[in-house]
Parts: sequence; structure tokens; C-alpha cells
Amino acid sequence: MKRIQFKPLTIGLIVAAVLAAVGIALFAGRPGAAAEDKKPSAPKPALTVTTVKPTQAKVPVRMTANGNIAAWQEAIIGSESNGLRLTDVRVNVGDTVRAGQVLATFAEDTVKADVAQARAGLMEAEANAADAAGNAARARTLQQTGALSTQQINQYLTTEQTAKAKVEAAKATLAAQQLRLTYARLIAPDDGIISARNATVGAVVPAGTELFRLIRQGRLEWRAEVTSTELGKLRTGTPALITAANGTEIKGRVRKFAPTVDPQTRSALVYVDLTPTADNVAPAKAGMFAKGEFDLGISSALTVPQQALVVRDGFSYVFRLNQDNRVSQVKVKTGRRLADRVEILEGIAEDASIVASGAGFLNDGDLVKVVSPKAK
Repeated sequence: MKRIQFKPLTIGLIVAAVLAAVGIALFAGRPGAAAEDKKPSAPKPALTVTTVKPTQAKVPVRMTANGNIAAWQEAIIGSESNGLRLTDVRVNVGDTVRAGQVLATFAEDTVKADVAQARAGLMEAEANAADAAGNAARARTLQQTGALSTQQINQYLTTEQTAKAKVEAAKATLAAQQLRLTYARLIAPDDGIISARNATVGAVVPAGTELFRLIRQGRLEWRAEVTSTELGKLRTGTPALITAANGTEIKGRVRKFAPTVDPQTRSALVYVDLTPTADNVAPAKAGMFAKGEFDLGISSALTVPQQALVVRDGFSYVFRLNQDNRVSQVKVKTGRRLADRVEILEGIAEDASIVASGAGFLNDGDLVKVVSPKAK
């Protein structure tokens, strides 16, 4: 049998490995070795915060709504005379007009000729009436003499009455033509703003044709859509603040309520008179969409600073300070906002201490160090 011979280098490596294994075993067997490996980590340092208590505050009660801005009343101005030609249009869309101001004029030649003809007809009727009256007077004087028969006398008297009737008819015809002459000038019925114009110079306009639209007195109103459940909160005169689509803010007051509720939307229209503004840069316009708030008064509310609220996963939380200087994350329900404070509807008691500053860095159960606001 052949003997295996090891080289000196190989023997040295084997001896070194054995010694290393023995050393590791001896070190692991020391009593304090395991304790050193299991030594706990240092505690998390306490965060410095300030605390406050919720306070009662007077908060405005408001109700929001959406709607459209519309003209308070829109007057339609049209032609009252048939077949006249427009010769002049003096206003355009957006112009402010006064009651009695001439908006447009029509050709007067035809109407003036009709007036002259009617006046001549009246003169003729008056002449015939005078002649008939003279004949009737003579017939009455001869009635007792028997020179004229009763039939002849009645004929003269009838002719007199007919002539008088023709005079009245001629007067009415003349008055009608004179009135038609006044229609040759289109007059504004009230103060206001021209909102539409269909008048064109040279057009021959039939009677009743719409030529202008006028926002009476330039007054606008907000027609707010309010649900039937919220309708009872409003009263005539309730103030409102309306924000138009262009950003213009307008004050207003409730004027009246629609008598019916839409059966599809279950909403009713609330008509709010808008106070005129001096904003000439971006004034509100009829037809604009607008949102607004009705001022329903003031009520007491439990509030906390805005900075005490933390929003996580879509919910609002505050951190309540416990006696062991640790905090608890408490879910709350928020309501109205007043400057830098927020109403708390539910979730915390009025005597609770909550973290005011530094809440955004905390988690449930964290240890905190409370300092005064000045020290922080």
C-alpha cells in the first residue's frame, strides 16, 4: 500500500484553518457576546411641537349655488308702421340709451303725403257739414209753414247728421296718419343698454319687425338654481355675493322665488337683483355662468388652526397630545373655513390639546416635546 505524503505548505494551511475554527468557537462561547449582538437601538428623539386647544368662534353661515346672469327685463323694440324705409340707425349694441332717445328714423315722404291727404279730406268733410247744417236750419224754419213736406225736412236733417259723422271720420283719419308720422322715429321706451340690433339702413321694414333689444335700466339678475331642501333657508332680501365666470364679484339680494320646482332636477330658480358695479374692465354680462354664496348669518363653531390639520389618504386628521407626551392621530370631520381657522364638526373634544405646529412630521404614537410658541 502506498503512503500519502503531504508537502510542508499544505500542512501549514490545514493547521491555520483548524486554529481559526477553534478561535471562532471560543469567542462565540463568551457570556457577553450574544448580549452585545442583541443590544437595543437608540430611542427615536422627541420632536419639538407647540399645542393649542380648539376654540369657539363666530363663523358665517353660507350656502353656495350656481346659476346664470340674465337681464332683469328685456324690451323688444320694433317697427309700428308698415312698409317704411330705414334711413338712419343711431345706436349700436352696447350703447347706453335714455328713455325717449331716437334710435332710428324712417323715410317720412310717404307718410307726410298721407297726412296732407287726410287733412284735405277733413276740410272737405267740414265744408260739406257746414252746407248740410245750413240746409237743415232752413228746413226747420219752414217746418211750421208747410212749404216742405215732412219727408224733405227729414232728408235735410239726415244729411246734416251724415255730414257731421264724415267730419269725425276725417278727423280720425288725420289723427291716424299723424300718429303714423310719429312712428317714423323709433324711440327708446326706457333707460337701458342695447343688447341686440337687427336694423339695417335702407331696409323696408314690415310692421312688427324686431329691430332692437333693450336691457331695461341696465339691470342684471342672477338666476340661482337652489335645491328644494335648501329653498327654505332663503328669504326675500337675503344678501348674496356672486362671482361671474370672468372673476368679477357682484353683491346682490334675493328679489323673488320661482313659483314651481323643476320635477327633473328638484331645483327652483331664485332671482337675485345684482348691484351695479363700476367695473368697466371686466363687467358681468347677461348669459354668463356664475357661482355665488348666500349669507345666512353667523353661528358659533369649534375651530382649530389650519396648520393643525393633516390630510392623508383623502381624510383630515389632528394629533391629540396624551399625558405621556405621546400623540394620537385622530380623524376629524371639517366644515366651514374662516381665515386661517377651520371648523371641526366631529372627532375631538373642546378641552383636547392638539399639536399646532409640526403636525405634518408626526405619526401615531410619536413622542413629542411641547414648548411654547415663543420658545419654538
